[in-house]
Amino acid sequence: MTNMFQMNSQIMNLKRKVEQYKVVLANTREYRDMWTEELKEMIMNDLKKHAEDLELDCEVTCKSDLENLQAVVLSLGQVKSGMFEAINETLKRHLVKHNGGLVYQQLFNGKIIVLINYPFIEGYGQPQQPKTIGIYRPEELTPPFIVRHLEEFITEVTNWEDFDDDQPSNANKIGFQLNFGGEPEGA
Repeated sequence: MTNMFQMNSQIMNLKRKVEQYKVVLANTREYRDMWTEELKEMIMNDLKKHAEDLELDCEVTCKSDLENLQAVVLSLGQVKSGMFEAINETLKRHLVKHNGGLVYQQLFNGKIIVLINYPFIEGYGQPQQPKTIGIYRPEELTPPFIVRHLEEFITEVTNWEDFDDDQPSNANKIGFQLNFGGEPEGA
């Protein structure tokens, strides 16, 4: 009797999981439809409008190489970095600087990941990993979120451009140096 009760309980649990699975699959289809029907255009239009209002020199495009994995990208473009490699006395190879971008990328499940691609200079170190701002269901991405994402993006690329090591950071200190210049231990 106990085994039969456990089996029924397990089957009921499994049924709930199958129902949840079906809901998730239906959500994926719905999220993809929302992207195609309205969200992609809304994001592109909002980004373009804000860029124009802010006089931000950028380009907003849709990358659509793969269906249901599209991305809307606000790119600050590419420029000569001002650095170059001397090939010989008269020839110089300029290093290209990518100024960064804000990306709204569809995920496999129809949700949208928002990323910041940091600026980088080709041939000068490794590009920094993109920063994930968040993953959103389409209905969560409203115009106020886009403004906040733009603000965070501009803050991050400005900090990248203005990098210096004048700000002391505990992350850069090691060992006993943590006690220098701070509160004495046990205070």
